[in-house]
Amino acid sequence: MRDDPLIGLIMVFVPFSLISIGGGASIIAGMENQVVSARGWLSAQQFLELFAISRAAPGPGVMLATLVGWKLAGWMGAIVASLALFVPSSLLCYTVFRVSNAHRDKRWHRAMREGLAPVGTGLIIAGVMSIFGLMGKWQAATIAIAAAAVLNFLPRIPTLVIIAVGGIASLLIYKF
Repeated sequence: MRDDPLIGLIMVFVPFSLISIGGGASIIAGMENQVVSARGWLSAQQFLELFAISRAAPGPGVMLATLVGWKLAGWMGAIVASLALFVPSSLLCYTVFRVSNAHRDKRWHRAMREGLAPVGTGLIIAGVMSIFGLMGKWQAATIAIAAAAVLNFLPRIPTLVIIAVGGIASLLIYKF
């Protein structure tokens, strides 16, 4: 029972579901730690590849959990990982919304909302640092500088163009 991959997926993704303040990007660092370092389900390279697929494919960015589940235990793993990540946080969000909506005009409600914003931002930054930590230093720096340049100088460039250029650049980088 302890070695059952489906139980392992539940044990990993339910807690992440409940702490994903700031969205799916906020749990990337923890997910990488659990999946690569702590449990050894994937190598760092496999994690990076699944991360890239999850970001390039349409749909939520936390589709990474679905891909990890699929890689670990096939279709059943994909279903279990997805449900473990989406259901608990959805139920929690619904419950908190219903309870706190009656207190929207109170100071503690506003303080709670404003206090969670930096937490989500910090978790997202930790995820970015985790992904960059899996790459070589010059590759991470190149990607960061290129992303900043595109956002600054070409803010309206179509997403498909960015994906195509990034794909071509990664082929050139990994070919050499």
